[in-house]
Amino acid sequence: MESVKQRYFLELAYNGTNYHGWQVQHNAISVQEKINEVLQTILRQPIETIGAGRTDTGVHAKQLFAHFDTEKLDLSVDKKRFLHSMNSLLPHDISVQNILAVQLDAHARFDATSRSYEYHIHFDKNPFLNNLSWLLRDFPKVERMNEAAEHLLGTKDFSCFSKSNTQVFTNICTITRAEWVLENNGLIFHVTANRFLRNMVRAIVGTLLEIGVKNKPIEYVDDVLKSQNRSEAGASVPAHGLYLTKIKYPYIEENEN
Repeated sequence: MESVKQRYFLELAYNGTNYHGWQVQHNAISVQEKINEVLQTILRQPIETIGAGRTDTGVHAKQLFAHFDTEKLDLSVDKKRFLHSMNSLLPHDISVQNILAVQLDAHARFDATSRSYEYHIHFDKNPFLNNLSWLLRDFPKVERMNEAAEHLLGTKDFSCFSKSNTQVFTNICTITRAEWVLENNGLIFHVTANRFLRNMVRAIVGTLLEIGVKNKPIEYVDDVLKSQNRSEAGASVPAHGLYLTKIKYPYIEENEN
């Protein structure tokens, strides 16, 4: 009798310092590679995960979902043991927070309704923030950056903040939150959208800092957006300050266990 497949979502978190991003690569170690290897060890069969999206080298994730298919697991019995086994075998900088059984057509990437990122900045040298936040010498004018960030809200063509030659169908995204918040003697940029382009958040942060540090006018954001040209936007800030923090799905309740 042919075995029945079931689709599962894994909820993951990782420190991206030691990895060349999420996605499997031929000549570099990735988070997805480590997840696939551990799943194959536990389930004793080839497993290929599909993630909610890719993160670049050095970028961190407080929450990322990936799905995979296998024969049915009895999660009412095996869930704790399964999570314990995965976390025992994974490197110290990757953890599995949860596993959920979902419909066979559920998709970690295409079904996500929103994604949220944070970019962390600090201003005093702190060895405990090394590779976890970007040390910035000049304290920016936060109110001006927040005023400029409001110009990003809504559905727009964000080509100006995307790496060139990316294989996407459209550069139109809908941003629902873009806000700087002072927190713990540092500064965090919060941004939420239905989708993001490659390098988009880091380019947005760099552009807003042109206004907050270099005193470019608020309207600079509008000019950059209209140009649809990456060279008109600010420089990309370093990857190590960036965190993927939340992904929402219509069929997953927040904090579901």
